[in-house]
Amino acid sequence: QVHVVESGGGLVQAGGSLRLSCAASGIIFRIDSMNWYRQAPGKQRELVAGITGGGSRNYADSVRGRFSISRDNAKNTVYLQMSSLKPEDTAVYYCNAYMGRQNYWGQGTQVTVSS
Repeated sequence: QVHVVESGGGLVQAGGSLRLSCAASGIIFRIDSMNWYRQAPGKQRELVAGITGGGSRNYADSVRGRFSISRDNAKNTVYLQMSSLKPEDTAVYYCNAYMGRQNYWGQGTQVTVSS
C-alpha cells in the first residue's frame, strides 16, 4: 500500500510565496512521476506541474515562470515552490504519484491567496 501526504498549504497575500511538500511512503518500487494538481471550487481538477524520475518537468501555462517543481528521489518527496501567487491560484492542491500504472493521491492541502 502506498500513502501520499501533502503539507505546506495555507493563507498568503497576493504576490507572496508558499512551498508545498509531498511524501510518498509504503511499498514503493519506482515512482514514474510525481505531480501536483489543483481544484478550485466549481472547477475541474487540473494538472499544475509534474516531474519524472529522470527530472523532466512540465507546467501548466498559468503557472509557468512562477511555480517550480523539484523532487528528492531518495526520499520519494516532491516539492512545489509557488511564487508571485495570485488569487486565482486559490484551490485545494493534490499530490499524485504515478507508479506501476497506478495513481496514488493525497488528501489535498488548501492554498488560499487573498487580494
